[in-house]
Amino acid sequence: MLFEDTYRTITSNFEGSYKEKGSKFIAFALPSKNEAEVKKHLEGLRKKYYDARHHCYAYRLGTDKSATRMNDDGEPSGTAGRPIFGQILSNDLTNILIVVIRYFGGTKLGVSGLINAYKTATKDALENTRIVTKTIKDIYGVDFKYERMNNVMKIIKDENLNMLESRFEMDCSIKFEVRKKCSQAIYEKFSKINNLKIKYLYTN
Repeated sequence: MLFEDTYRTITSNFEGSYKEKGSKFIAFALPSKNEAEVKKHLEGLRKKYYDARHHCYAYRLGTDKSATRMNDDGEPSGTAGRPIFGQILSNDLTNILIVVIRYFGGTKLGVSGLINAYKTATKDALENTRIVTKTIKDIYGVDFKYERMNNVMKIIKDENLNMLESRFEMDCSIKFEVRKKCSQAIYEKFSKINNLKIKYLYTN
């Protein structure tokens, strides 16, 4: 297999914390599938913890892990967002946002102190999380005449495909999901059925 068709993520919100020289760091690990969810989480935390000095964060999104961002929110460059993101990478997670909120305690921690604080708070949150491995699925739609029903259902049964939607009339349609690594083989099987149209819809 030339590619991975699984990914690691979290399924619910988790929290961690760290204290150093009077400063308090509260870390939140939040499942997020897109930037709209990230924005909603950030707005909610900024509203709830409005009196905090910094709201630093990092995220990685997508089953291909392609959308990433780090934000130091006023801390010295590289001392907050990067160590938060480093913990996401070391746990190989995606579809996750981690926000670390800092209440300043009056004593400066220095660059190494800040890096350690943001890393440790994030690590504490992730140690409390339940990490799950999910399989990447391709979603397809097939349209066919009723007389092709047996051919179609045989593939679905033999390959143990999960049907998401179905309509059985003179003109039939089925929406199903298939594990990504099996996707091409299944596509080819359906393509061999006469008078059937198969269409890739999206990846989940």
